[in-house]
Amino acid sequence: MERFRASDGVTIAYRRWGAPGEHPPVVLHHGFVVDAVTNFEAPGVVAALVAAGREVIAPDARGHGASGKPHDSALYGEPRMARDLAQLLTHLGVDELDLVGYSMGGVVSAIFATHDRRVRRLVLSGVGAGLAELGGLDTRAMPPAEVAAVLLTESATAVEVSPAKGFRTLADAVGADRVALAAQAYAAHKTPIRLEQITAPTLVLVGADDPLAARPQDLAAAIPGAQWRVVSGDHTTTLRSPAYIPALLDFLG
Repeated sequence: MERFRASDGVTIAYRRWGAPGEHPPVVLHHGFVVDAVTNFEAPGVVAALVAAGREVIAPDARGHGASGKPHDSALYGEPRMARDLAQLLTHLGVDELDLVGYSMGGVVSAIFATHDRRVRRLVLSGVGAGLAELGGLDTRAMPPAEVAAVLLTESATAVEVSPAKGFRTLADAVGADRVALAAQAYAAHKTPIRLEQITAPTLVLVGADDPLAARPQDLAAAIPGAQWRVVSGDHTTTLRSPAYIPALLDFLG
């Protein structure tokens, strides 16, 4: 694991696997609560990419994993994470990449790809029509205030009855800083993203039973030339679908 300091002083941790090859590196940006290892290494995505001859780079977003965890919501939000990603790539001297984002990481990746032309190919997973219609994760399926509340409560009863219980269960399982995660929930992006400005070939690759990735065809329609594909799985199991890695590798070439 390596680290660098973002322009606002927050430390960003990142991991690298494989070696540079004929294709640009694949950069993986994980989702909310988890880190790069849980999101992409554990399901075998990293190993499959390395076996295919790709170098892989994966940051832990601020507030997550081994990165810095400030408690001020002003230091969060997907646009800020997109800036962290840009600074990481500049730090590493990467001038072309394939970018894969999941859930929160899908929002970050979409924002990044609207203005950074280093992206050769883009894969958005764990996000659907909400990204096009609301500018972020589908808050109609899971309100950010509910997520923040369940992360901060000390009431076992409140956790048990919350529709966002899964986020608290996962946060506790990985030993996350729940105050930092709540700060990100409060700062979650919710203004229009200029998806029409994305120029990289794009694949929207989602799970059939993922409520946060509903109507992927509508998201694909908002991105010039984008494709979409549905595999089995919900928001926590899509990356483990037998069809996910083959579809990813096929698109990235």
